[in-house]
Amino acid sequence: MQNKSENSGVEAELAFKTTTNRKKERRKISRSQDVFYQCVLILNLLAWLLLVISLIVFHYARPEFITGVQNYWGIEGRDFWSQSHLESLLALLQASLALSLVVFWLRAKRNRRKSDPVAINLLLLLLISTVSLITLSLFL
Repeated sequence: MQNKSENSGVEAELAFKTTTNRKKERRKISRSQDVFYQCVLILNLLAWLLLVISLIVFHYARPEFITGVQNYWGIEGRDFWSQSHLESLLALLQASLALSLVVFWLRAKRNRRKSDPVAINLLLLLLISTVSLITLSLFL
């Protein structure tokens, strides 16, 4: 015959197993296994990738630098902005800004404590994209 203390230990162990099998606690899961964190990370990386691609497109969209040697030899250079590249540049910057705003909103939904870290790289991306779009719209 089992003792009362042994009985309660078995019941507690069964209760623990059933509660832990139901759902893992979100705060106990490491970030590498958290699907929400992985999605936010991928979106953040995609937004930065769009910014890098927009820098490459900017290189091809801007007017060419015509040197004295080119003038001497009579080599022509483009002294105007490429409209096709400029449209792509604006679209890439807008997409980067939109993605960074979405990621910022998702992080704000998840992080509610005052001690949660601020995403400085995300704020920097927002600033760069916004300033680039404003500059392009003012000067072109």
